[in-house]
Amino acid sequence: MQKIKSLMSRQGLKSPQESVHDLSPVENFQIPAKEEQREPREQATDPLAEQELINSIEEIYFSNDSLDIVKYELEKLPPVLTLHEIEEYREKLKRQQAAVSRKVADLILEKQPSYVKELERVTSLQTSLQLAAVICTNGRRHLNTAKEGFTEASLGLLANQRKRQLLIGLLKSLRTIKTLQRTDVRLSEMLEEEDYPGAIQLCLECQKAASTFKHYSCISELNSKLQDTLEQIEEQLDVALCKICKNFDVAHYTKVQQAYRLLGKTQTAMDQLHMHFTQAIHNTVFQVVLGYVELCAGNSDTKFQKLPYKDLCTHITSDSYIPCLTDLCKALWEVMLSYFRTMEWHEKFDHEEPQAASDSTSVSTTEENNFDRNYIKKKLEHGLTRIWQDVQLKVKTYLLGTDMSNFKYDDFIVVLDIVSRLMQVGEEFCGSKSEVLQESIRKQSVNYFKNYHRTRLEELRMFLENETWELCPVKSSFSILQLHEFKCLGQSRSPSMSPSKQATSADAAVVSLFEQYTSGGNPFEIQCVLKDDETEDVLAANGYESDELEKSAYQEYDSDSDVAEELKRDYVDEQTGDAPSKSISRETLRSRKRSDYSLNKVNAPILTNTTLNVIRLVGKYLQMMTILKPIAFDVIHCMSQLFDYYLYAVYTFFGRNDAYESTGLGLSSSRLRTTLNRIQESLIDMEVASENVGSLAPGEERKEKVPSPHLSHMVVLTESNTLYGLAQRVVATESLVFLAEQFEFLQNQLDSVMPAAKKPFLQQFYSQTVSTASELRKPIYWIVAAKAIDYEQQLLLMANVKWDVKEIMSQHNVYVDALLKEFELFNRKLSELSKHVRIPLPVSNILWEHCIRLANRTLVEGYANVKKCSNEGRALMQLDFQQFLMKLEKLTDIRPIPDKEFVETYIKAYYLTENDMERWIKEHREYSTKQLTNLVNVCLGSHINKKARQKLLATIDDMDRPKR
Repeated sequence: MQKIKSLMSRQGLKSPQESVHDLSPVENFQIPAKEEQREPREQATDPLAEQELINSIEEIYFSNDSLDIVKYELEKLPPVLTLHEIEEYREKLKRQQAAVSRKVADLILEKQPSYVKELERVTSLQTSLQLAAVICTNGRRHLNTAKEGFTEASLGLLANQRKRQLLIGLLKSLRTIKTLQRTDVRLSEMLEEEDYPGAIQLCLECQKAASTFKHYSCISELNSKLQDTLEQIEEQLDVALCKICKNFDVAHYTKVQQAYRLLGKTQTAMDQLHMHFTQAIHNTVFQVVLGYVELCAGNSDTKFQKLPYKDLCTHITSDSYIPCLTDLCKALWEVMLSYFRTMEWHEKFDHEEPQAASDSTSVSTTEENNFDRNYIKKKLEHGLTRIWQDVQLKVKTYLLGTDMSNFKYDDFIVVLDIVSRLMQVGEEFCGSKSEVLQESIRKQSVNYFKNYHRTRLEELRMFLENETWELCPVKSSFSILQLHEFKCLGQSRSPSMSPSKQATSADAAVVSLFEQYTSGGNPFEIQCVLKDDETEDVLAANGYESDELEKSAYQEYDSDSDVAEELKRDYVDEQTGDAPSKSISRETLRSRKRSDYSLNKVNAPILTNTTLNVIRLVGKYLQMMTILKPIAFDVIHCMSQLFDYYLYAVYTFFGRNDAYESTGLGLSSSRLRTTLNRIQESLIDMEVASENVGSLAPGEERKEKVPSPHLSHMVVLTESNTLYGLAQRVVATESLVFLAEQFEFLQNQLDSVMPAAKKPFLQQFYSQTVSTASELRKPIYWIVAAKAIDYEQQLLLMANVKWDVKEIMSQHNVYVDALLKEFELFNRKLSELSKHVRIPLPVSNILWEHCIRLANRTLVEGYANVKKCSNEGRALMQLDFQQFLMKLEKLTDIRPIPDKEFVETYIKAYYLTENDMERWIKEHREYSTKQLTNLVNVCLGSHINKKARQKLLATIDDMDRPKR
């Protein structure tokens, strides 16, 4: 090894140790020139490769500075030296050195700004030291001058002055200490006055002064006492903060916030405030419910106070349920209003910047205040949802704690209204949809509404079975909006809104509830929807169900006292001004009055007490649906069942007759038949007999069904004098039509609250059920038309007529007069009946249409019974029919006459040739097989031979086969 060293020294080479020291990056590193820096950076383009190269350096180079590197490297040499291996190892060391150099250069460049900054600080410190040296030099020079220039007397004066200054300072300190000793009294007074900012400011100033005089032994005890006082102030401040939750006061809250700002605990105060609001909600609802429970129990038993809130709610009775719920919502409203006003305070008043103590601290103080405000704003916004969630849960627990299925309807509506108003408060409070409240009230509503609707359907069945189908005397101006149940449609207000708030409903649409009631009042102040002095004015003063009522009305008009004075005077011609010799007779005045009365009768709607009851039920359902939209579909579905049951009852009582189905008149449309079948399958319990309803235990499906109603035995539909109960039929049918019109009127209202997914049900209900109400007129009035005229007698009279006459007759047959007399009698009965029950024009038209159709078909049937008929006989048929039409047109205003072509076409078919007859038979399927066959048989021998007759009969048989 020594030989190698000496050999290296001879050649002028550095030893490996020196070379290693030269490679030391810390002690011998110099920043290379730009050209030198650029070359290795251009070579080392891969940072990962550089890092791997540095990581390949042995750890021993970094861990031990006292290591003899030369010895370490020489010891690593192999016994046999190879120049190639030594060169490779040397190149490896050079690459490692270059990598380390570049790394160190990067680190130095990275720390260059810190170096410059530190250098500036050192320079500044050096300048300060030089200034201090100058000050010390000047001070020593001035002291030397004073030593030489002052006498002993002067120094004595200075000493006395110094003592005087010290004594003055001592006296000032003693006065300050005395003031500090009296601070407790003033602090107590300020706390009693609720001047929390002033108390804290005074306490902090005392603490600052006490720290200044802490070298006095009496001050150390005072300092600890001030600290206890400050803690006491914080406790009272927390109590004051708690009061904000129920009765917010701007001045009070301003003092509290200023106090917390002085303490530097604004964020802590906001955390505490939210905790107090949560506690206030819990304590408030518990105390309200506990008060009602103890009131119902008649004592203040401690066992109730120990019950959880959930169990406490189950002890509320049905009588105290609504007052307790009202007070509960009122109390919760006060808490939410206080929170709202707290947020409002921070938006309006929490923007003033506190005055900074100095310019150096103003920036940091402003940043801190901004941070506190942002924290408070986010905390308050987040607290909205939290507080409303707590309110919802408390009210939900109360709502579900009592079974409301047996509540009265009006009471349940009040509950819905209160909860609806609370949900409105929640929406304005934090924009919540109140899912918790909606779900809880939906459960109670569905439970209540199922029982309520089931009871109402049973009541409706009872009404229908006891209904005599007499007119309910209502005014001609009657509207469902006049009923109390529909006041919500006439006035866009909630039942709980007070009249004073109703007057400002236009402003309330813009101003939120919190702004509206900020100055006082409460949105849960319940007022009765129907006041005691509020009555419905829908019934007519004089009904017109009977002749007696109408006669009494006429008698009222006959009274001379009722005749105006100007009418008693002689009549004066308006054109000439002359007075006639005779005055107007009393009979003329009476006729005028009667015409007015008749006009009132004409305009009055036709409905029964049952109809009015159904309309009221619809109004109640509408109230419930409007207040509680989540069960809107259930309510509308039940509302449709009321209409379905009424329609089915009217059809069952007055329209069910299998006889008219065989007439081929198409009296019942396919839509009506489908609707009736649907109602029967879905709503009518056909398995339950009236005598054993209570003996059966209906299943869940049958609970939704109602037994079919039965017509009251008081209603007689078999007497010809009453046109087979036409009055009852008119009242029943037209009351159904009137009910359908009211449903049409409410369609937009129902559609507005119906969920979008369920709207097809509503559309189907109106298109397939409500619109079919008027279609019941045809089958119901057909029964009257079929019995009102003796069509069988007409067939017998027609059978006695001889039709194979040889000459054309100029006089019609007797059966025409008989038939017309039947129509005249029917017309008189109809006119007499209209004096008691108004016959609407559509009803009159349908009755006449049915009678005329049946008469025309009777004529065709009579003509089809003819065995022999000549051409003159066919002309007589035409004469008879034309005579019938001419006189019939004087009795009725229906144009054109129904089935006129039906008769004329049949009579004219007699003259058709063989080919035309075959085509005519195929085209006119409205005639019966018997009528077509008779037509062919009568034509035999006149212009159709036997072969043609067989062919035509075969055609008729082929047409009749599909029917069979």
